[in-house]
Amino acid sequence: MRTLLIDLDPQGNASTGLGLEMGARKYTTYDLILGDTPARNIFVETEQPGLWIVPATTDLSSADIELMSRARRSYLLQDALRQRDIAEAEFDYILIDCPPSLNLLTINAMVAAHSILVPLQAEFFALEGLSQLMLTVRNLRETANPQLRIEGVLLTMYDRRNNLAQQVEADARANLGDMVFRTIIPRNVRLSEAPSFAVPVLRYDSESKGAVAYRDLASELLEKHDRFISEGAVT
Repeated sequence: MRTLLIDLDPQGNASTGLGLEMGARKYTTYDLILGDTPARNIFVETEQPGLWIVPATTDLSSADIELMSRARRSYLLQDALRQRDIAEAEFDYILIDCPPSLNLLTINAMVAAHSILVPLQAEFFALEGLSQLMLTVRNLRETANPQLRIEGVLLTMYDRRNNLAQQVEADARANLGDMVFRTIIPRNVRLSEAPSFAVPVLRYDSESKGAVAYRDLASELLEKHDRFISEGAVT
């Protein structure tokens, strides 16, 4: 399976977490969206088998301002992903790691995407942010991307000993039903440590609770995707 990860967060955490040194990021997501560099020169192979990445740097911090003056400013990532270089690479999945805010970069991601996976931190204010995101998705369906759907809501940083976390889970499942993944990502020390060693948790400690949870999530995602295709919703 061939997967392309697009790091759309100016912090570049996904790039750093996969071991890409800053000096190795010759071309970045900024070049993909706002430059004229061919895509084949931008995505690079990582040390993880079958995984390529378009890395990010803080250059993306100014992208919001530059996007405002561009024609089709909400469609630039979508246009970039339609390049022949991307098609010829024959990726099975393209994942977009978004910044933690609803800005023009995030809008570009949602216009380009088929579906959205929404991480929901097990805290009260996260539910309010989720409501705003749902409204944005609804608006984009009506204006820019009719095919956009929510793949699911993923509870993260979950501590079962915390009554608030349990209440957030109960509220989310009561209001969103099957939209909430069965898998829950727990608070886990090994998950926190892995980025400091610039490796995914699956390599850092494949038997940790965090790694097991992410494998379960991958299985659940593939299960949902296969079911979605079998129902004729994807061609």
